[in-house]
Amino acid sequence: MKKDIEIPVVKDVFMAVVKEYNDEFKCEDWNAYIVNNKAELIEMVLIVSKGYNEDQMIETAVLRHKIEKLPSKSYAKVELLQEDVLKLTNFFNVTFFEGTTMFDKKYVFKKGAIKESALRHIPLLNKKGIIVH
Repeated sequence: MKKDIEIPVVKDVFMAVVKEYNDEFKCEDWNAYIVNNKAELIEMVLIVSKGYNEDQMIETAVLRHKIEKLPSKSYAKVELLQEDVLKLTNFFNVTFFEGTTMFDKKYVFKKGAIKESALRHIPLLNKKGIIVH
């Protein structure tokens, strides 16, 4: 029954929001990345994202992304976050396979967490951003 279902804990995979310069449009952008800090490849990475503010009953559209393979110690850009979305709580529900085991985790950037003063160096990306484990 329920007690027999094993839900594996996600380790060494996290989401980061990074502020970086966009050469094409000559401006600063906020981009969401998924980071695989594991020693193993992860596959069939499915990411569902959404922004919301329950107090004001505001929601963004649900976005879905798929990454076939994300090698160990690597990262992939998931999406651009527009300025209006930064004022909302943003979540990224990530599902992936490591070998034959499926993992699932929800990463939440709380309202107001994505801001200049919260930026920290992210070694694997070698950029400044905000991480949610």
